[in-house]
Amino acid sequence: MPAPHIRPARSEDEEPLRRIDLETWSYLHAVSPPPGPDDPFFRDTCGPDAHLVAEIDGAVVGYVRLGFPTPLDSNIHVRQIRGLAVAGAARGHGVGRALVRAAVAEARQGGFRRITLRVLGHNTAARKLYESEGFVVEGVQPEEFHLDGRYVDDVLMGQMLTVPAEAALTT
Repeated sequence: MPAPHIRPARSEDEEPLRRIDLETWSYLHAVSPPPGPDDPFFRDTCGPDAHLVAEIDGAVVGYVRLGFPTPLDSNIHVRQIRGLAVAGAARGHGVGRALVRAAVAEARQGGFRRITLRVLGHNTAARKLYESEGFVVEGVQPEEFHLDGRYVDDVLMGQMLTVPAEAALTT
């Protein structure tokens, strides 16, 4: 399988992205109910401009959703990965890794100081991927969610994208 091509999402990606969401939804990574069969993928709060997509041979096979951890101006220097999904047929071919790398690169190029994400504690595959790409665990909220009859930890991970000025002065 060829390497994925990562690009900004476009409005015409709506249907393939909606299908990926329907196919991949699981309590392994989702804290909200499954999407309905006719629910739109893009919404007012996260349209195409909030997504990067992965293509292989011209077909959309995954996405990463980017946003901000809070709506506060005091937090505007932090970018957050707010979702990532890869179609089943494309898993194991570096699509998730390429999307994570593209998200980090976009945040770095955008001048953000940090990038963060939240991942469920039992999603070990995702946690290993994020760790291998430089994310570190910054906090754990034990049993934050009750999903499918189990209490699940919420793990906050992040990485610095720039060296803080005060640290640069001491090194």
